[in-house]
Amino acid sequence: MPDYLGKDTYKLGFGLMRLPKNPDGSINIEETTLMADEFLAAGGTYFDTAYVYDNGESEKAVRSVLTDRIPRERYTLATKLHAAMQCSDEESAKRQFTTSLERTGAGYFDYYLLHAIQRSTYGKYDEYRIWDYVKELKDKGLIRHWGFSFHADPELLEILLDAHPDTEFVQLQINYADWDNPGVASRRNWEICKERGIPVTVMEPVKGGILADPIDSVKAVFDGSGSGLSYAGWAVRFAVGLDNIITVLSGMSSLQQMRDNLRTMKDIKPMTEEDMSVIRRAQEALNADKSIPCTACHYCTEGCPMNIPIPEIFNVANRKKGSPRFRTVREYNIVTQDKGKASDCIECGQCEAACPQHLEIIDLLKSFRELEE
Repeated sequence: MPDYLGKDTYKLGFGLMRLPKNPDGSINIEETTLMADEFLAAGGTYFDTAYVYDNGESEKAVRSVLTDRIPRERYTLATKLHAAMQCSDEESAKRQFTTSLERTGAGYFDYYLLHAIQRSTYGKYDEYRIWDYVKELKDKGLIRHWGFSFHADPELLEILLDAHPDTEFVQLQINYADWDNPGVASRRNWEICKERGIPVTVMEPVKGGILADPIDSVKAVFDGSGSGLSYAGWAVRFAVGLDNIITVLSGMSSLQQMRDNLRTMKDIKPMTEEDMSVIRRAQEALNADKSIPCTACHYCTEGCPMNIPIPEIFNVANRKKGSPRFRTVREYNIVTQDKGKASDCIECGQCEAACPQHLEIIDLLKSFRELEE
């Protein structure tokens, strides 16, 4: 691989979204400090937080854990501005940067991101002129590199990169469960960035912890591999093995999770074809676990008068597997954008007449209407 931003960065990043907590719900600074020290000792450098994480407490923890203790040149720090949360206008959106700087005491940010861009929020970043704002911050030396974190479809990603070709990096949700999931489009979004020479920071490699404790059929695949890796280790290794990656962020909540990830990284090697065959079997086991036995033949959609993407909607349900509701809603919104939603069904029955699996599609679609509320 040619040189790119972050090429030599340690490929595990410390995500500060799910930090260990005390019984009263506050962040356990003592345990977080131990985690940070072991991370730094292993060669880690990349710490990732955001203005909205834990209502600002994550950024405040950065000061206690890092900036008050560790020389600034020993680590890199990323944080984010969310133009659709905890702000109401351009001024309050831009104020997030100065607040983040004050909370962390970092002096500057190595990586600064427009946060959680998706179809429902990306217009705010234009309305509040945030794209120009981050470039001004870079010119002032207050940030070193800017980019955005992305939770939407490949079409929108290409629109944004066409409009902002000077984007320095993109943060994407990538894991083996979502690699070919149309509601996340991990593979295609990664390919777009690679084709354009834009490096990627990976988020959700363990899908919010779901892949650290997967369903039994997936566990059986990994248990039979004889690798000795934890389930989370397999997920991290899959993401780390991709090209064009700055780092793979893991939102670790305990010293035990940190140590497990560091063990994975200690002996990290490129994924072999044998390793990839294990991953493919795990993907097949996930895909086989269907609460809705849809084969995605699309016979049902060919004559749908409301253009409802029925198989894609069912795929969201089949991939839910313990995901928090907000992720399910986000994936549902992605697959139904510019198309019909479940609530648009007029119960004409065309789909049920065409379905080779004889699914009760009309009733199944009704259960998705609550995702639109």
